[in-house]
Formats: sequence, structure tokens, C-alpha cells
Amino acid sequence: MIHYRDKGAYLLHEFVVMPDHIHLLLTPTDQTSLEKAMQVIKGGSSHEIHQQRGNKTQIWQPGFHEESVRDDNDYSRKTEYIRMNPVHAHFVERPEDWSYSSAARGIRMDLEPERLRIPSSGAKAHQERTAIVGAKAPTP
Repeated sequence: MIHYRDKGAYLLHEFVVMPDHIHLLLTPTDQTSLEKAMQVIKGGSSHEIHQQRGNKTQIWQPGFHEESVRDDNDYSRKTEYIRMNPVHAHFVERPEDWSYSSAARGIRMDLEPERLRIPSSGAKAHQERTAIVGAKAPTP
């Protein structure tokens, strides 16, 4: 995720990797659609896992679920949901204790899109599409 973010494929605002799924809050760029962003994240991670394990087992279920972010309040709610996911699953007591998330220390995330911070009107508010995305691993 970080590699492709650093290459400019998308803005990555929040993430959490759980044992059987991930949640991402990202904004695709003009060059990368949401679908392409998910393709590089899932494809890149699958390739890396296959290299480490030495096999080609299925890593991800096909597809993903998405929700658009409507405004600053919605962005805050979705950020909180992502950060608290490992706490609600009883893996850790505090979000920052889950190493596989943007809440962990030392991981630089992209800022909230400006269009959500500044009230705007009409079509300009929809130029960037920030989405919360969920993808699942195969059920064991």
C-alpha cells in the first residue's frame, strides 16, 4: 500500500490490515481509478506473499466494497471506524498498538482532502472521489 502511494497511484489517508480483511481510506489520483488502486494493492501484496511463502494460494477474494466520503464529519467517522477495528476485535486495547495500521507510530499518511475541509458547492465537491474501501481474504 505504501509503495504504490509513494509512487503517486493514490492518496492513502488511513488503513488497517486485519487477519481476514483490510480497510482503506484513499483518494485515487487522476491517473489511477479506484478499481486500479485496488488492483495494484491486492496484486502487489499477493505477489509479495507468494514470494515469501513459495506457493500460489489465493490471498484475496475477488472484488471489494466501497463507500464514498460525503463530508468532513463522514471522513472523521470512517477514520475512527478504521482505527478502532483491531480494538473492537479485541486484538489490542489502543489503536496505536496494532502494528498493521495507520494508527501505528511512524507511518506517514496523506492529509484529509482539502475539498472535505473547505465548504464548496456544486460539481467541484465531486472532482476527487475519496472512498473507504474494504477487501476480504478468502474464508478459511
